[in-house]
Formats: sequence, C-alpha cells, structure tokens
Amino acid sequence: MPNENRKRGKKHKKTQEHSQPHRDTNQAPQNAEYRDRPSWIVPAQESEEPHPEAPFGYVDPDIKAYFRTVDDQIRTWQQERPYEEDQAADLDPNEAKRIFLVAALSEMSEKEKQLATDPDCSVVLERMAYSMDDFVRRVFLDSLSGSYEALIKHRFASHVCQTLFTVAADTVSRETKGIFPSVPDSKDKGELRTLMRLILDICEELMPVFTSLVMDPFASHVLRALLLLLSPTNSAASHKAQSNMRSKKSSAWKARQGTMKSVFADNKSHDHVDSARSVPNEFREAATGFVRVLKNELSDNEVRALAANKVASPLLQLILEIEADHGESSLPNSLMDHVLVGIVTLCHRNSDEPLEASDYLVTLLRDPTSSHLLETMVSRCPDDAFTILWATYFRGKLARLTTHPVANFVVAKAAERLNPTQLKGALEELESSWNKIIGSARTGVLRAIIDRACTLRAHEEDITQAVCNAFQLLQPNDRSHLVSCVLVLKPLQEYLANRPTKHNSEDAQQSSKKGNADDSKEPKIQGALILQSLLRLSAPHCTIVTDSIKSLPIEDLILLSQNPISSRVIDVLFDSETVPFKVKRTLVMSLIGHYHILVDDRIGSRVGDRCWAFADPYLKEKIARSLIVHEQFLAASHFGKFFARNINLYLLQRRPDEWRELQSQSKSSSGSTTSPSVLPSAPSATVQRPNSDDVEISHSSKTSKRRRGRPEDEIDAVFNANLGAMTKTTAISATGSTNKVIIHKSDQALDIQDVLGAIRAAPSDDGGRGRGKRQRKS
Repeated sequence: MPNENRKRGKKHKKTQEHSQPHRDTNQAPQNAEYRDRPSWIVPAQESEEPHPEAPFGYVDPDIKAYFRTVDDQIRTWQQERPYEEDQAADLDPNEAKRIFLVAALSEMSEKEKQLATDPDCSVVLERMAYSMDDFVRRVFLDSLSGSYEALIKHRFASHVCQTLFTVAADTVSRETKGIFPSVPDSKDKGELRTLMRLILDICEELMPVFTSLVMDPFASHVLRALLLLLSPTNSAASHKAQSNMRSKKSSAWKARQGTMKSVFADNKSHDHVDSARSVPNEFREAATGFVRVLKNELSDNEVRALAANKVASPLLQLILEIEADHGESSLPNSLMDHVLVGIVTLCHRNSDEPLEASDYLVTLLRDPTSSHLLETMVSRCPDDAFTILWATYFRGKLARLTTHPVANFVVAKAAERLNPTQLKGALEELESSWNKIIGSARTGVLRAIIDRACTLRAHEEDITQAVCNAFQLLQPNDRSHLVSCVLVLKPLQEYLANRPTKHNSEDAQQSSKKGNADDSKEPKIQGALILQSLLRLSAPHCTIVTDSIKSLPIEDLILLSQNPISSRVIDVLFDSETVPFKVKRTLVMSLIGHYHILVDDRIGSRVGDRCWAFADPYLKEKIARSLIVHEQFLAASHFGKFFARNINLYLLQRRPDEWRELQSQSKSSSGSTTSPSVLPSAPSATVQRPNSDDVEISHSSKTSKRRRGRPEDEIDAVFNANLGAMTKTTAISATGSTNKVIIHKSDQALDIQDVLGAIRAAPSDDGGRGRGKRQRKS
C-alpha cells in the first residue's frame, strides 16, 4: 500500500459488512458497460446539479485571462488616456477600438451566460455594454433570452442585466423614432428581434414570477431598472430612484472600477436617463401589467409589509410612481389605497366622519426605511387624500414631528403641497417651536415652508417674522446680523458671544485653508439654503437678506464670498428675479477697490466673474481702472491672473476707446459673435495680449520687391492660395505700438501686399531710428 494511503493507529480487522462494498442497483449497468475498459477510466456522472454560483458552467481560465486584458484596455480608453500604437500610428483610433471590440465580441459568442455569472468577467461585460452599438445590444440581449429569471437573481449577472437595461434606453429611443441599424444578412440564423420586442418578451418572462422577485436582494435592483426603462417619469422621485439604483455596497464597489462610458464618444452623462424621452405604448402597458400583478397577487397586509422591507421598499416606491403617472392611484383598491390604509376609498365615499389615525402610518413616519415610501405617497397621492392625510397625521403634531430625526423629512415633503390656509395654520402651530428646530439643526421644514410661500406668494411677511423669531432677531437693528446668524445656525445671543474679532477671523481664515477650522464658526449648508430661499421671496420681503449683506464690513463680505458654502448666497442674489437691480449694482460697487483681494482665491475669483458679468460697461470701466494699480499683484496671483486676463487691462491702458466699444458689444450681444472690425470678446474667448500664436507680418520692402520680381513656383502658389482666403479682424491703430495683425480665414480674398503696405505706412515708435540703422547697415 502506498505510504500516502496508510493511516495511523491500531489495525482492526474488517468485518464482513465493511469488507463487502455497497452495491447500487443503478450502477450495475454502468459497471457492466465499463467492465472491459481499463481500471483508470472512471465513468462521469450523467446528471449533475449546476452549482448555484455558476448555473451555466464555469468560464475557461484562458478565456478569463483574455477578458482580463480586454478589461484593462477598455478601462484605459474610458479614462481618456491616449492610446498609442507602434506599428499603425496613422490608423484611426476609433477604427482600432472598433476592431478590438469586434474581436472581443466574437470571443464572447455563445459564452454570454457563463461570462455574466463569472465574478471577474461580469464587470467586463458591464464595461463593454456602454460601447456596444444597437445591433450588438440586440444580439447580446437575445442570447440571454429564456434565462433572465436565473440571471437577475444571480449575484453578478444581476448587475450585467441592470447595466444592459440602463443603456438600452438610448437604443429604444432611437427605435421609437424609426432609426434601426443595418442587419447583416445571414442564411444560418433567423430574424433578429428589435430591442423593443426583446424588452417586451423579457417582461412576459418575468411577469409570472414578479411577486417572488420583489424581495430578492439581487433581482429588486434589476426590476427597478426595467421599470424605469418601461415608464420613465418626470418626478424628482424617479431621478432619486435612478441615482439609488444600486445598493450602497454595490455602488462603492462599482466606484472602484473606474468610469464606465462609451469609448467612441465623449458621453459624460452616460448614467443619466432622460425622463422626457418617448417610449412605445406597449412599454407603458407592460409597466401597468407589473403594477396589476402586484395588486392582484398580494393582499393588503402583504403590500404594507413591503414598505418596511429594505429590499422591497425602493421598488414599491417606483411602482407607486408608475401607478400615479398612469392615473390609477386615485382608484379604490389601488396600491396607493392599500398603503394609505383606505384613505383613497374614503374620499370616494364622500363621508364626513373623521378618520382615526392608523398605527401603521404612524410607524411609517418614524421608520428610517419606510419613511422614504411615505414621502412618495405624500407627494403623489390625490389632492383629496392629501387633505385627509395632513389633517389626520400632521396637523396638531408638527411641534414633535419637525424635531424628529426621521419624521421631519416627511413633514418637509408634505409642506411642498400646502395650500394658503394649511400654510397659515402650520406657521401658527410652529410659532413657539422655531428655536428648538434651529437648535436641533433640522431646518428642512423651515426651508420647505419658505419655498412654498415663494410659490404661492402668500404669507411672506409671516415667513420673514418666523425666521427672525427663530434666530432671536427681535429688534429692527438686530436684523443686520441675519446673514451671520443664519449661516452658522445660531441665535443672536450665542453668535455675539462667540463672534470672532478681526484677529480671530484672520486666524480662522488661515486655519480653514489648512483644514483645521472650528466647525461651530464655519457656514453651514442648511443656513446657506435658508438664505437662498429667502432671496426668492417677493421684493419687499427679500430685502431682509440684502440689507444684512449690505451692512457687512468689507472684510466679512470678502470672507463670505470666498467660502464655498456661503458664496452660493451671492450667486442666488444675482440670479433671483425678485432682488431689485439697484441692490445688485450696489453690491458690485461696494467691492471696488477690493477686487484684487476677492479674486485672489479659488471661490472668490468665481464670484468676481459673476460681478463682472452683471456690470454694465460704465461700471466695468470703474472696476478695471481700480485694478490698474494692482496689475502686478493680479499677474502674480494663481487665480487673479485669469480675472485680469478677462477684463483685459492691457487694451484699456493703450486703446481705451476700443476697450469701451468692446465691452458695449459684449454686453449687448450677450456672448454673440462680434463684428470683424473689433477683437472678439466673450467670457469664453477672452482678449489676450498678442503672442506667438498670432500671425506676425513684418517684411522689408526689399524682400517684398525681390519676392514679386521672381517667378512664382509651386510653394508660392500654395502659400498665396491659402493666405488669399484670409481677412483681417482688426485694423492697425495710428497710435499703436505693435505691428502685428491677427488674421482669420474667411471667404473673402486678401492681397498680402495691401497688408504689407499698411504696415510700412504705420508710424514706428522709434522715431525713424530703426530706419536709420538699416540705412547705415546698407
């Protein structure tokens, strides 16, 4: 006996029971069949159950190694790295990419299911899906037909299906418009279905098992992608569902895989699904079919149980969105009615008897998972149902709900649908609770009420008074500290107690650049959002913010403009249509003399550009002349040099009339193309000093005569032909100090000798000294 088969311990004699091998009657024919063959041939098992991790078989190691190289190459292209070829440098890069992908797709043929379920190759298929054309996508989806139930429940193949449904939206949109790719003729294969037909067949395949897939941890994400493909909605909740299509763990894993987009086009918004795209009517009917299957096969309690499930709740939100878009949520016994515990049915009865609060909906208000579903129901339920919902579950309980860590988000969503009467009642109910709301830093309800008042143009005076009471700005003089208090979310007394002095503010600015700033003194995003909402109130009421900004010292105003959070307040001040023009102009003028400090910052330079874009030509000249003495400072600044290049101080100092005409035309045309007689001026094409890129024409008369005297050869013919298709865009000033002419191509012809003659006729700055030197040399 070989040593590796020996065992330690005492040897025991085998009994007769152990010595006789167990014989199975089913193996008797197999033993008889293989009796005459060598002993080392072992018969394979005829029926083996597939492994759950590889239901369609394992991928060959050589194939996996090949697709690993494919993944590396596509990732390099998707990261926009230059692709270098040693042997074919003159080959079109897109053609090389197309050849490479065709080879990879050929290798993938008849192995799609195995590759989709492989942990290494599935991400390669996801990466390739963005670069597939319409025909290849149809072939790939058709190759997976009949196995989608197993694929979408698989850990890795589910993400492949999800990506395919996401990128299929563009192909479906083209097919809806009648744009189909050319299909190569082949006698061996049958007719290839269109992608719309393939999607409908997938829906028919998944419809019988839809209720069992709703709570599957892998299939639920795929179903959400499929439903968004079938019925894109215009609501904000659909975009939220699109962004949360993957779980947090899956999103983090995909982020580590790098950017995924097409390698053939610069498609920066590849992950954005256009909610306004057109889809065929069959898609909407298929989406409605999924809704009806869920409504018919699940009872009321089973539908309500989905709301608290972390896997099924996001899918149920999307189904409620689709039901509302198709107009079925207002019908009795709808899914919306099931989740709202019969409120929709009660609206159809026209009963005046009060509704008792359901413990189920009260639980949804405070549950971190199901509260998102309640937000969807509050936003999309019928108006009559919302009135009952607000009166039963919100009114009279706002003081407790607005400070709850979960329920305050639902209240903020409900505040977006309040009518003027309900808004007035909410303000009266929360009159004594604003201090506690600000202290808990849960300002979503306050901001939602301000936005609703802006939409209705009602109770705006009560809103401003509520904000002042929330931050203890009781006296008229205290309102000058509104911006400072709201930004840090502190009442007036607490802000004044911790108010930084001038020395401390400089230290805070230095420490904030190093990342060591005190969080209690830094502007908060919630406070900046409140100020932005206040600036959208009508003219008499939004001045509470503008007056506070106007009263700030210039140092504090610059610090506010250089902060990435608080600078957004300045942006909204310029964008708001309700802020008076005089207020905006006053803000721009208050910064004159300090623009060089403002633009010497990454954020402040952006605010300086906003001020410059708003200013009229007269105000622009005042700003530019105030910066002439700081020209060297701006040139040495990393961010200020771009602002100085935009205002073009060089042209202002030497040709002020031309600079004024330039600013007038840029203001009137709003970025349109200027006339050929002036230099181009626009924020995207700033006027710069003449550089080496400009065409410099300076030939002596002797050279020009010699060139005219000799016969024209082939090179001169090409040169004259190209140069003759150019025209001047500037004229040489009589007082100009440069002899450079910037020329651009046009359809008009230009005689080169006319340009040379104009250069010779222009007076030089050396007073003839250069001409005298040339004479002495000759």
